[in-house]
Amino acid sequence: MCDHSKNIYLPQLATITDIVDETPDIRTFRLVFQDEAVRDSFTFRAGQFAEYSAFGAGEATFCIASAPTRPGYIECCFRAVGRVTEALRSLEVGETIGVRGPYGNSFPIEEFFGKNLVFVAGGIALPPLRTLIRQCLDWRDRFGDITIVYGARTESDLVYKRELKEWEERSDVRLVKTVDPGGNSPEWDGKVGFVPAILEDAAPSAGNSIALVCGPPIMIKFTLPMLEKLGFADEAIYTTLENRMKCGLGKCGRCNVGNVYVCKDGPVFTAAQVKAMPQEF
Repeated sequence: MCDHSKNIYLPQLATITDIVDETPDIRTFRLVFQDEAVRDSFTFRAGQFAEYSAFGAGEATFCIASAPTRPGYIECCFRAVGRVTEALRSLEVGETIGVRGPYGNSFPIEEFFGKNLVFVAGGIALPPLRTLIRQCLDWRDRFGDITIVYGARTESDLVYKRELKEWEERSDVRLVKTVDPGGNSPEWDGKVGFVPAILEDAAPSAGNSIALVCGPPIMIKFTLPMLEKLGFADEAIYTTLENRMKCGLGKCGRCNVGNVYVCKDGPVFTAAQVKAMPQEF
């Protein structure tokens, strides 16, 4: 086995073992490392990310969307929006991609033990929280109430539809799903409205609670004040920022916000840390 530790940019080879089309333009890959030693030794924490290579096209940054509690494979979820992601989308089950990582910090899950958890996500930003949701459900007895507020522009834009159904059917999870006004069909059985307003209606208690937020910048902009209104302290609110990340190692400088490098200092930050960042963010 070659020593990949000598070249920090050299990816490990992984086989695509399953593909799920979450929406018309969002796809999930399940990946298994080809090197058995790597497969057996690979570990990560919820919130970390990796670099995924389409050979000949380049690499793209996505979170690891599977749970650390489910070894043997990893999953990533991406939207085809450029050269690399279009090349990844063209691949089929059985083909090979490169994976580099894991990188970044993670959610301090051990600090959440015994607390109520409120997850707030919008659109394709559910995958960075799904890794933590799955881990928390695998360790369900270590947490209090679990509330998930998830919204998208339309019904078809909701990702992980099968898991949403599973979470909805669980008696130990409260799922509140919503679509933007006009994004619902006559058969839609969820809420209609923007995530911050639906969050206010859901009114999760801030007592002994942690809020975990991921979504488009506009959603985060209006969700953080709503959580404050509900009584959540900035230190009890966590978000994850995949902001312009490229190399994953703090070398290229594309993800820096002031003196913060999202790929090294993050991507997980508290609301207090986000507020301390320059307004350019």
